[in-house]
Amino acid sequence: MSSHSKPFGEFDLIERFFKTAANSLRTNANQAITLGIGDDCALIKPRAVEEIAITSDMLVEGRHFFAGANPELLGRKALAVNLSDLAAMGARPIGFTLAIALPTADNTWLEAFSKGLFAMAEEYSCPLIGGDTTAGPLTISITAFGALPKGEAIRRSGAKPEDDIWVSGTVGDARLALAALRHEITLSSEDLQQIEHRMHNPTPRIELGMQLRNIASSALDVSDGLLGDLSHILKQSQVDAEIQLDKLPKTDTLQKQDLQIQNQFAACGGDDYEICFTASASQRDNIQAISKSIGLPLTIIGKTVPKKDDAVKVYLLHESGALLSDAEAAPFLKSFDHFAS
Repeated sequence: MSSHSKPFGEFDLIERFFKTAANSLRTNANQAITLGIGDDCALIKPRAVEEIAITSDMLVEGRHFFAGANPELLGRKALAVNLSDLAAMGARPIGFTLAIALPTADNTWLEAFSKGLFAMAEEYSCPLIGGDTTAGPLTISITAFGALPKGEAIRRSGAKPEDDIWVSGTVGDARLALAALRHEITLSSEDLQQIEHRMHNPTPRIELGMQLRNIASSALDVSDGLLGDLSHILKQSQVDAEIQLDKLPKTDTLQKQDLQIQNQFAACGGDDYEICFTASASQRDNIQAISKSIGLPLTIIGKTVPKKDDAVKVYLLHESGALLSDAEAAPFLKSFDHFAS
């Protein structure tokens, strides 16, 4: 980051770029936040019939985003990835905290970052209620809070054998954009423009998550790769899965690639921030009605099946219905690991 503007001190920085906008947004928020920025702690007062959902995500320059990334889009994404976690459990956002380490107090960068951050916050009625700033390598850590009716959280542990497995939207475009930006794959400028927003500006599926309460038996958001993330549901629900590779929802842009690349990026590409969920087959009509009402495609990609042994197993099927061998399936079952990758 660089700027010719005179840098602010820590408390001036907080006041100018975060506190004023946060308090302005909080006045329009729900009544769950009784005290926001300005004290040692924020205060949250949930309704008597609600529970609070809490999630944290950290973004580190060079690990989660390129050095020199657009700060406005980075501000949006930093909050969006946390809202995606709330969506997966069916929670409505009520507020968030921000802890950020900055190499320098660059006013130009901070103006753009806070603009993106608060645009996302306003869009989902999720005010900033506290946090911290310090000097250091660019690192953004957000903790988001949501609320939902008691007993209605959509957990990972509720899937039953023979449940449908669904995914929202399309998957694989964020990985395709990353491959193009890394020069691993050549895309036309038009194709890259069609998909790059999926990597830099994901859309948290808040409305979907809220409507899936009492319909989905389990859910999670897709951040590290669809099938790798699905394995967390399988493990906690003690079921296996059968997945039809040809059913993975892909954009026309991704479908221009070799079929192996298409399936690999869709199955384990990561950074999609869609919702993968399971539900009884009896809920299909309700789920299709939700899809129509919110204008978001929802696709059945397979089903859960009874466990055969202790290890979680995802059985991948060709379009013909034939089972892929373990060697054939292996490239599609990887998941991003921050320490192993």
